[in-house]
Amino acid sequence: MPLWLDRQPLVLASKSDVRGKLLAAAGLRFEIRPAHIDERAVEAKAGPIDAAAAARLLARAKALAVAATRPGQLVLGADQTLARGAIRFSKPANRDVAAEQLRALRGRTHELHSALALARDATVLFDCVDTARLTMRDISDRFLDDYLAMAGDAALLSVGGYQLEGIGVHLFEKIEGDYFTILGLPLLPLLGFLRQNKFVDG
Repeated sequence: MPLWLDRQPLVLASKSDVRGKLLAAAGLRFEIRPAHIDERAVEAKAGPIDAAAAARLLARAKALAVAATRPGQLVLGADQTLARGAIRFSKPANRDVAAEQLRALRGRTHELHSALALARDATVLFDCVDTARLTMRDISDRFLDDYLAMAGDAALLSVGGYQLEGIGVHLFEKIEGDYFTILGLPLLPLLGFLRQNKFVDG
């Protein structure tokens, strides 16, 4: 018997390979329809908000944007923000920016805020934000350069310039929080909602 019970598949409003792999590994039936929104414009319209609230806002905006094009289907939006205190970080545009971000994070603790939102038509049915705290080693400039050379373009795919599920794990000395949250999708709260509302067996 398949785990997914709904007549139509879940829609993932994200082009993240990692999120897709997490849903597939969990046995969910889904299709991918990335959201195309101006994230900075969405944040600007909301006014000053902290990093966790920004992640929730963007996850909701993505879910609603795609839900408007997929009548009746359940749509999953997700977003992740990174902050070191009041300083926010975004996906690095190039290797130089990645190096600059990693220098700002080394030897310090930062927070990853991962949010998800589930929408159907014009209604958000569920959302949540979970936070993980990561402490980076005080890496040398030589190791930083070596890391970026080994990581290649993968360093540009994630906020902060690293992927914990890959070679980026060598950057850290302490991690506090849920592994799925660090990867960008609070999977356990998602599955809990889906079970409670009979979208999945269990």
